[in-house]
Amino acid sequence: MATEIKAPSFPESVAEGTVATWHKKPGDSVERDELIVEIETDKVVLEVVAPEAGTLSEIKVEEGETCDSEQVLGMLGEAQEKAADDKADAKSEEKQADAKAEKQDEGKSEKKADKPAASGKKHDVKAPSFPESVQEGTVATWHKKVGEAVKRDEVLVDIETDKVVLEVVAPADGALSEIKAEEGEQVESEALLAIFAEGAGGEGDNGGEAKTESSESKDETDSDEKVGDKILAPAARKLVAEHDLDANKIEGTGKGGRILKEDVQKAVKEGSAKKAADKPAGGDTTKAAATAAAPAVEGERPEKRVPMSRLRQTIAKRLVQAQQTAAMLTTYNEVDMSAVMALRAQYKDTFLKAHDTKLGFMGFFVKAASEALKRFPDVNASIDGTDIVYHGYQDIGVAVSTDRGLVVPVLRDTDSMKIADVEKTIVDFGKRARAGKLGIDEMQGGTFTITNGGIFGSLMSTPIINPPQTAILGMHKIQERPMAVNGKVEIRPMMYLAVSYDHRMIDGKDAVQFLVTIKELLEDPARLLLDV
Repeated sequence: MATEIKAPSFPESVAEGTVATWHKKPGDSVERDELIVEIETDKVVLEVVAPEAGTLSEIKVEEGETCDSEQVLGMLGEAQEKAADDKADAKSEEKQADAKAEKQDEGKSEKKADKPAASGKKHDVKAPSFPESVQEGTVATWHKKVGEAVKRDEVLVDIETDKVVLEVVAPADGALSEIKAEEGEQVESEALLAIFAEGAGGEGDNGGEAKTESSESKDETDSDEKVGDKILAPAARKLVAEHDLDANKIEGTGKGGRILKEDVQKAVKEGSAKKAADKPAGGDTTKAAATAAAPAVEGERPEKRVPMSRLRQTIAKRLVQAQQTAAMLTTYNEVDMSAVMALRAQYKDTFLKAHDTKLGFMGFFVKAASEALKRFPDVNASIDGTDIVYHGYQDIGVAVSTDRGLVVPVLRDTDSMKIADVEKTIVDFGKRARAGKLGIDEMQGGTFTITNGGIFGSLMSTPIINPPQTAILGMHKIQERPMAVNGKVEIRPMMYLAVSYDHRMIDGKDAVQFLVTIKELLEDPARLLLDV
């Protein structure tokens, strides 16, 4: 008997909701109280769970459609029918797998027959479970090929989200038997990426050798092509033409040094076999494919079109959103860095011995900003719709530049952190950000952000707010300039500071005084100890 899945009973102040996300598809089995769908109202997101165990048989209200209080969203069928179907499917798959294994065994030598191809258990290789703020990811790089030997916990594939790169590791010793999601494809949370077989792959192993022999014999059925001193398999020949590569620079791993498709793919990634722009593409039979896929080249004015990474798309979206949503304004000031630089010069060696990390400038700026945020709570607040959220803590994001784009890991409770803790954490963030090892949770939240364009030589800039925060501090290059000090001209190390703020939330007076407070704390660091 079918059971209705209904929207929750909305309070009187909520007229309707929107179906945000279905976590199950028709045909999926669910357990009692398991999350099925989320309903988004103008105040909260409500979760709808399964009233009993069963199978989702029908969806009546699709994602993005509005629904009323207690409206029927879908139908839940009994679980027995689904279980029976699953059992039948499993038997069918087992038969197919057995037939496939027997077929592979026929072509093996007596020596190889001593060891089974994939004697071990098979595993589904799935994408990680993404947090609620991440909808999907992109398969960035497969580090292993089908049949290649893999050790337990060795990285198989990288999944790039709009925040971080997530690594998926091998569940055991073995090899990939099938890749389900190719590089560049979009995948959802816990999507099936590949099938992994325990005990397969490796030198002398049936699975890897059978795969290689099968692949090579298939290539040999078509005609190879000799280019210079190299012999190219048909699939490799096509890739060489598409990417306009010099075949003589590619090392072949096939029989007799034959260049295979995998060899060309490796050369493309490493960029080690690029051909000069004025050289002709190899092979007339693939000229059309080469013209379609190669970058547009016109004389000595080459152009290359590549898709934006997910991180770059998210950065672009958020920056445009910040400028279109916030009433953004920037106030400037300058700070004399003499006192901080003298303190740093005096204690840098002692600091390094005591804390095993260098004493930089960021520690002083983070502590000064933390103190200023306590004095001006509006700057530490955020806007949520028509609500203002005042935070009773200071979580400061520090912008870090990487090859993939800008990421902002967050220092938690900076008011209670020591300068040494700040410096150590920032160094760690920088290393892991550039290696793509930061966790999503480390970049979520934050009540304020500091960005330092000075490390790239920027003298002055206008930083853009990181929503839903209402302010951001921009640091810049330290430059010696003549300054009037007590009626005399002195050369001082000066830095321009900029605070961009959301005028919807912060008045100009508070923004200016906030920046002046940071200036005063930095020009007289003793104030940080005395809390004055």
